[in-house]
Amino acid sequence: MTTTAEPTTTDWSVWNNTPAGVGDGDMIVVTAPATGEVLTTVRAATVQDVDAAVEAATRAQKDWATLTYDTRAAVLRRAAQLLEADPDRIRKWLIPESGSGFGKAAFEVSALIGELNECAALASQPYGELLRSTMPRLSMSRRIPVGVVGVISPFNFPALLSLRSVAPALAVGNAVILKPDPRTPISGGLALADLLTEAGLPEGLLHVLPGGADVGEAIVVHPGIPCISFTGSTGAGRAIAAVAAPLLKKVHLELGGNNALLVMPDADIEAAASAGAWGSFLHQGQICMTAGRHIVHSSIADEYVSTLARKAAQIRVGDPTDPDNALGPLIDERQREKVHSIVTASIEHGARLVTGGEYDDLCYRPTVLADVTVDSPAYRQEIFGPVAPVITYDTIEEAIELINDSEYGLTVGILTGNAFAAFELADRIESGMVHINDQTIADEPTNPFGGTKGSGSGGHFGGVHANLDSFTETQWITMQSNIERYPF
Repeated sequence: MTTTAEPTTTDWSVWNNTPAGVGDGDMIVVTAPATGEVLTTVRAATVQDVDAAVEAATRAQKDWATLTYDTRAAVLRRAAQLLEADPDRIRKWLIPESGSGFGKAAFEVSALIGELNECAALASQPYGELLRSTMPRLSMSRRIPVGVVGVISPFNFPALLSLRSVAPALAVGNAVILKPDPRTPISGGLALADLLTEAGLPEGLLHVLPGGADVGEAIVVHPGIPCISFTGSTGAGRAIAAVAAPLLKKVHLELGGNNALLVMPDADIEAAASAGAWGSFLHQGQICMTAGRHIVHSSIADEYVSTLARKAAQIRVGDPTDPDNALGPLIDERQREKVHSIVTASIEHGARLVTGGEYDDLCYRPTVLADVTVDSPAYRQEIFGPVAPVITYDTIEEAIELINDSEYGLTVGILTGNAFAAFELADRIESGMVHINDQTIADEPTNPFGGTKGSGSGGHFGGVHANLDSFTETQWITMQSNIERYPF
């Protein structure tokens, strides 16, 4: 998608859905990574905007929380209906702004609709329980909104990874301050706020503040934001946790991954390679759940590698506005250089380049590396690019050791002819998610999502229990007919 009238019909440089507005920051020039063309401009938020947004959000949240649950649910349902009727309102930005292929963009929009509908249902879920007491009284607990939630989201699935915090937070009565990645401010924030505003979201409840690290830091340290929901790199997550811990904030961290795809000797190789290609190459590998390590039994490794390489070589890469291109560009030059440096360093460490390892501007060819060892950079590091490193194993004990031999613990896929045997392995795997006979990329709004170790602080997204735990506090209440008598 080039710079045509369609992407710029909304004047994003002045658009805002709250009285606080955006401030006098510099202009963010939003460009298409595939072509370098300017899509639009957005005014960057400033640190001062965070203060103004929190003040407005705090006022608006009090009224929002007192509304009946069905009023909040109606806004989210209406947003889902609007998006279902016109998916292009988000999709047309996802494709050029984040470099999403048509298939990936369609999937993301579909996931947004599911997220909105599930969070509309979240508003009506039971939010407390009756508790036993040794005293003659009513004892109960209930979930109450935290108040204002700060959301910091990344560029790769910009709309979904923003909305999966924004929608449940709103559903249970909070206001939200959202800082999308400055490379994807439209699909990651402003277009979502536009959708929710049209759906009837009252003013002051959602503030979108595109900006840099200074704005993110201001959100994290602000005393009026008791809850932070962050999706991004492990390094940034650790920094946020260190700053937020002395402030005693609720902090939800969904971080990186170097995920293992275990291919058992009895797996269907053609099907396994198809799953492996999808797991490693979808959206140019720029997904925290990407299959970063293909752990393949030595008896089938050669056939698996050749089949995977054949599939990789057939994938078209280029401008994602061309629907024939399955993959688009990496987000920027810095990311491309990181990916290529890991590939070249791994080859220097003895890995064999089977296919790929080349790029045209920001479009990196799907790459398969064989003969990878445990000291290879492609094995140790999160690549965040379309690279499939293959390492072999001989025994299941060795395979489990390889899976767990990582600082990350987000998701694992196991491909096998014996699903129940794979299920028995799950107890031995250090991972927040395990998918048997599927690749590593999976996310549903009804299920808890999150990782362990360097991948984050657990399943904070998806499902009733995770969302209530993430975006509410527990309040204990007791009540009895008469004032209790005491000896004093």
